[in-house]
Amino acid sequence: MDTPTLVKAALSALNGQEGPSREDLCHWYELMHLGRILDSKAPNYLKQAIGWSYHAPCAGHEGIQLALGLGFRAGQDFLFPYYRDLLTCLAAGVTAEELLLNGISKASDVAGGGRHMSNHFAKPSIGIQNVSSLTGNHTQHAVGLGRAVKYYERDSLVYCSQGESSLSEGYCFESINGADREKLPVIFVIQDNGYGISVPKRDQSANEHICDNFSGFPNLKIIKCDGLDFPDSLRAMDEARAYVRTGQGPAMVYATCVRIGSHSNSDRHELYRDEAERAEAKARDPLPRFRAYCLEHGLDGAELVAIESENQARYLAAHELAMAAPNPDPASIHDFIIPEAWVSPDYPDGTHQAAGDSVSVITALNQTLKAEFRHNPDTFIWGQDMANKEKGGIFNVSKGLQQEFGEKRVFNGPIAEDFIVGTANGFSRLDDKIRVVVEGAEFADYIWPAAEQIVETSHDYWRSAGQFSPNVTIRIASGGYIGGGLYHSQNVEGWLTTLPGIRVVVPAFADDAAGLLRTAMRSRGTTLYLEPKFLYNSKLAYTVVPPDFAVPFGKARVRRAGTELTILAYGTPVHFAMEAAAKLEKEGRSVEVVDLRCLSPLDTEAIVRSVRKTHRVLIAHEDKVFGGFGGELAAIAASECFPWLDAPVERVGSEFTPVGFNRILERATLPNTDKVLAAARKVLAF
Repeated sequence: MDTPTLVKAALSALNGQEGPSREDLCHWYELMHLGRILDSKAPNYLKQAIGWSYHAPCAGHEGIQLALGLGFRAGQDFLFPYYRDLLTCLAAGVTAEELLLNGISKASDVAGGGRHMSNHFAKPSIGIQNVSSLTGNHTQHAVGLGRAVKYYERDSLVYCSQGESSLSEGYCFESINGADREKLPVIFVIQDNGYGISVPKRDQSANEHICDNFSGFPNLKIIKCDGLDFPDSLRAMDEARAYVRTGQGPAMVYATCVRIGSHSNSDRHELYRDEAERAEAKARDPLPRFRAYCLEHGLDGAELVAIESENQARYLAAHELAMAAPNPDPASIHDFIIPEAWVSPDYPDGTHQAAGDSVSVITALNQTLKAEFRHNPDTFIWGQDMANKEKGGIFNVSKGLQQEFGEKRVFNGPIAEDFIVGTANGFSRLDDKIRVVVEGAEFADYIWPAAEQIVETSHDYWRSAGQFSPNVTIRIASGGYIGGGLYHSQNVEGWLTTLPGIRVVVPAFADDAAGLLRTAMRSRGTTLYLEPKFLYNSKLAYTVVPPDFAVPFGKARVRRAGTELTILAYGTPVHFAMEAAAKLEKEGRSVEVVDLRCLSPLDTEAIVRSVRKTHRVLIAHEDKVFGGFGGELAAIAASECFPWLDAPVERVGSEFTPVGFNRILERATLPNTDKVLAAARKVLAF
């Protein structure tokens, strides 16, 4: 039965008209009862040390979960469940065996092969997404996907399910606000059981129904229902779908549920719920309530007992299959960290000998963005303050893009960095051909609100065992030397490079700026593209940029050959290293400068090759020495090249202090040519 017919049958029963068919009642009860069996069996696997080390029971949520799952159109709609949505996923198309495989983390788990936490059910092949453990984090992805559905005019709905306490998260507010403003086809299903683990709802919001916090949103339709009652939940879901399909905006179904047990198997609700409250919760159990409804509408007890017996047999059969399934191979941990990158057949090593007019880094970036937008019509860009009439970002990198490619492909995002990055993740889920570029923040110093979304993009591919890759390039203006002070002069690559699953690139010249950007935009996966803002218009970085130039990831470039000392650098300090090497040449010393260009993946072979030749190494970067990426480079040099080293590895970078606004303070903090020169002389003198 299709969704409209299903809902009509249930609603007619409520209105005293011809009720649902016996076939429908049997099917609905079968799902709800089977869901309860699976839910109640989950703790046994933990007790036997088989798996399911995290289990958040769905008991008390069955009315809304069954209604939500039945309305999902597999292969057409998209569902972002949360960790309590066992019955939702069962009704939406995840089989009992697949639910068990997830719970006990088997290699054949369709969510991700045992890579994600148990009870995080997914089936990407039919549109049920693999979501984060961050509470409500997936709202951002749902809204981004809703944006893509609207742009491509797909006949799809995006469902985002979550608990009421997740609405306390700022990114949930950003998401719902964004969906409201853009009138996106998203249905937010909020399951209110009164608690966020042990925190009662009264400590979350002044409104009894937290959905009322969003009552001022003009395009959001809020629909309340009894989440314990299946027919009323069907009514609410149908109303939400009908509204969203008008194009007027998103909907929020707010379902009042009850949590019969503890939050999860690591929680003891008797520590904060008295016996009377626990008894009342159990008395409101949706399963016996729906069983009584089925009896009232024509089924007899024998039919229900037969369904219950069949479900027990189905569970046992699924259990046997799941237990016999293979465990994940420990050697597989390195699979699906990041997709294979695109490599230009014309520039396999990322170098060229082209002649012509030199251009700035700004021009190279702008021209490359435009060229790639022409190359791939499924390319988009958004960010803060970067697409309003003649303005093209703080530094004019995106100037002219909106005029040429239109407001649907080039547009401003709100001042909400996590929303900018999170919606890019979601948007790219619609089709693998899509490429999204975002200005993640106007300055690197402002990227921290998006940190959780960057972490998300870093392990989506691994967590889903290769089923989804966020094809996103996150551009960030990085570094100092502009008199910007705090929040306008910091470096962030030391943190970014600790995240497996993302690429981190830092160009020092205009050609590399163009080449790395092109490779990022044509590759699958996520690239953090750090643009040294000091070099945007610096003559030091001017170069010729040949058409369609590309630089492969993980390929360093020797900028100056030498035999006595290797200077490893990236970004602005590459130029300090070049200047220092030129001065040392006049003193009769030969210095090799290696421009790393890409920090992750890192060209370790180029580092080792150079250091083995020169026997000495100096690392120059703009970030702080203490805790900076140079520490990793020094460790590689010491580990891989120790037999060839004739001197200790030295580093030069910023002082361990924030960057001050006054130019005197800035100069005292940041590295420069003189500091690199002094450090080089120290190493050469050893």
